[in-house]
Amino acid sequence: MNTTEKFCLPVDGILEVFNSFTGHHQSRFAHPALHRTALIPRLQHPKISNITKTGMGIIKTVQGCWRRQDKRVVTRRSSSSGHRQVSTDRLPKKPVDLTELGATKPKNCHRVVVLGATRVGKTNIVRRFLGEEYEEHYEPTIEDFYRKMFHIGGETYQVDLLDAASERDFPAKRRLSILTGDIFLLVFSLDDRDSLNEVRDLFNEIKAAKAKLQKPNHPARMPAVVCANKADLDAQRVVSNSEVVDILGRDAPFFETSAKTGAGLEAVFMALAALGGLPDETSPSQHQIIPISTYQSLCIGKRGLRRRRRSRGLGAPCAAVDPLARRPSFTSDLRLVLGSSTTNKKPEKCQIQ
Repeated sequence: MNTTEKFCLPVDGILEVFNSFTGHHQSRFAHPALHRTALIPRLQHPKISNITKTGMGIIKTVQGCWRRQDKRVVTRRSSSSGHRQVSTDRLPKKPVDLTELGATKPKNCHRVVVLGATRVGKTNIVRRFLGEEYEEHYEPTIEDFYRKMFHIGGETYQVDLLDAASERDFPAKRRLSILTGDIFLLVFSLDDRDSLNEVRDLFNEIKAAKAKLQKPNHPARMPAVVCANKADLDAQRVVSNSEVVDILGRDAPFFETSAKTGAGLEAVFMALAALGGLPDETSPSQHQIIPISTYQSLCIGKRGLRRRRRSRGLGAPCAAVDPLARRPSFTSDLRLVLGSSTTNKKPEKCQIQ
């Protein structure tokens, strides 16, 4: 016998008392059809006024029990004590795909591909862009995909970040990432000359791959930013600025940075925004991080609410990181590449899906 049935038995007994006073005979009710008018008849007899109040209290308890069935029990383990913590959360709504709802225009969607040798600080640079702190402990990155969405000046923007660390050993996979990337962040370390040589090879590969997708009469500039990381290790430096210019040329902006201290990263993020035609407010220091639920309410509200918000002001720039973002499948990436090479029609949907 469950909790609801235990509550129903005394309530049904009270009904029998009611019937004995009134002479009415009502059949037992069935869960969950508890009708208030059926349970509590219109009784004015003084002998049963107290019973009526008791019955109302039990009925409210039963209704509350059934109402709690709409909630889900979630068991969590506390990181500090190790004990389980039980809480009730309402069942989440179906995840909302903002791009399917047309919240972000295709021209405002960009994919940033981060490439470079191992142990040069790529992951920590990505963490800084996402608004997170520097992580001292090093773990080799296989592949990470992130999606950061912005609400700036009444417009929405989407930036996908692909930290393709493992693709250095898989040329075909790396080439597909290059063909589907819009902007590239090439990272090497100032204390490792070999990492600079690897960036040079990647730079040339990107240049050759993108040239095949561009019109011969309309060559575009190299959509890459070069980041010389670990500038805080000045005593261990083995690469000079003049060497970087001699090896890479001046086709791409070059910045010295430190993912540990954050030095130079603001200029890098500004350069990435400029290459993608994004507002300066996409830089982490220029906006506020908000929960994903708050961002969704900003983007997919009713049109009437949008008009009222615009009339009151556009609001401060804000951004949210999508916790459910996953890298698109290789099939969809291949279709994207084949479509861009065979047609020049303007896409109707955001290509970064």
